[in-house]
Amino acid sequence: MLAPFLIMLREGIEAALITGIIATYLNQTDRREFLPAVWIGVFLAVALSLFLGAGLQMVSAEFPQKAQELFEAIVGAIAAVILVSMVFWMRKAARSIKAELHSSIDEALEHGSGAGWALIGMVFFAVAREGLESIFFLLAIFQQSQGPAAPLGALLGVLVAVGIGIAIYRFGVRINLKRFFQWTGVFILFVAAGILSGALGNLHEAGIWNSLQTPAYDLSRILPVSGVAGTILSGVFGYQESPTIGEVIVYVVFLAASLYFFLRPARTPKNTAPQQGARSDANA
Repeated sequence: MLAPFLIMLREGIEAALITGIIATYLNQTDRREFLPAVWIGVFLAVALSLFLGAGLQMVSAEFPQKAQELFEAIVGAIAAVILVSMVFWMRKAARSIKAELHSSIDEALEHGSGAGWALIGMVFFAVAREGLESIFFLLAIFQQSQGPAAPLGALLGVLVAVGIGIAIYRFGVRINLKRFFQWTGVFILFVAAGILSGALGNLHEAGIWNSLQTPAYDLSRILPVSGVAGTILSGVFGYQESPTIGEVIVYVVFLAASLYFFLRPARTPKNTAPQQGARSDANA
């Protein structure tokens, strides 16, 4: 339950942040008549994500067993790639996202009579990106976690994100987004490692991957998946009580590499300071 909650909370806050920046900028520039276009774009993006998720779930249910395992492996791999790209994209774009959105809004509203449609399209693609990321992640999680806990966690994450978005937009509430995205980013990388490791197991069940299948260890007596702690670790980090050597290698290598690149300090060009100074002088 914790994993889908935190992922959907992060995804929801990203979408709310983008929508809030757009709505605030329209208010500040006396273009409030375009606000309905923002909400139409959000609604269409959410509807598309829900229909796509339901469609993929219905199609996968018709597959035979081996095809089902292959489908789960593909979804898991896509979800892991999307999660990693989401984490690194936000790490890189956080500083400039506001200015880029303002520029995109101005460009969209230069279309004259088609300005409203251009703005709807801009909001739609921005929010749909977050929604489609969420769909593939949730499919991967729901396939590995049985019961209502995962869907409830995802729903709760969305509701909390909506509440935070409203608080930021309407009441000016501020949160340390840099720290929030950094810590949730680390958590997401652990989740992605578990999903990718599980995808390798699905490939074996589909008859495609048969190497490195010797069990690496067996913790079924100490920390069984059926226990409370094992269930939590399995749902959050993809813990397995008796993983194969291949699954352990995928988990450790992926996690070590992704954490290294994510946590290392961002490099700043040596000539950044002089350029900033020159710009300040020019503005003055």
